[in-house]
Amino acid sequence: MKIIAVIPARYEASRFPGKLMQILGEKTVIATTYQNVAETGLFDEVFVATDSEIIFKEVQQIGGNAVMTGQHETGSDRIAEAVHDLDCDIVINVQGDEPFLKKEPLKQLIEVFQDDGNREIALASLKIRLHETEEIQSPNNVKVVTDQQGFALYFSRSIIPFHREKSIDAEYFKHIGVYAFRKEALLKFANLELTPLEKLEKIECLRYLENGMKIKMIETDFVGVGIDVPEDLEKARGILNTYKS
Repeated sequence: MKIIAVIPARYEASRFPGKLMQILGEKTVIATTYQNVAETGLFDEVFVATDSEIIFKEVQQIGGNAVMTGQHETGSDRIAEAVHDLDCDIVINVQGDEPFLKKEPLKQLIEVFQDDGNREIALASLKIRLHETEEIQSPNNVKVVTDQQGFALYFSRSIIPFHREKSIDAEYFKHIGVYAFRKEALLKFANLELTPLEKLEKIECLRYLENGMKIKMIETDFVGVGIDVPEDLEKARGILNTYKS
């Protein structure tokens, strides 16, 4: 089973343009993410897929692998173009703005497919429990609810589930935008039209659900920072300083 990691990276992010080229410590965000993924040793190859000459040159400058793609609405569409002609079985999509992703959750995603002898699972992703009210309420944190087998029922920027029955403790989970695909499922996704809920919420994994595809969610205790807005960059810098101290 050949396993590769692809980091989709576009320069013009709507909420924080140029965020992947911001400095985090002594390196850019995209360089930090790439090197952290490569250093896990889990992958046969690691690529950055981008439509930006700036990001392409940055990855090459640190000795990394980068491929140029066309413009796409989602990271999954970009990755599908990048891997279309590659010989691989499993593709891990690591977001370029998740610089502190560790080895263990990536290993957990790979094990989903290693344990799936009947090849029933097409896609897996990560979730982490939320505790702070501010995090639960933030539309920048995509929340996910699952069925009793751990498959995603819905993703939303709103608070889900709604806590109406106060005698029951509510559990909230944040979706971490790291996906593991069988290659054929990824290529199928790229041939599907954008769906109504995907357009409404701006959450690409809703396209899978709206087309009847199952997403296996793996709970992790990984704590990092997805850099969506400038405030997140400051949080990431604080985490980096903690590592150094």
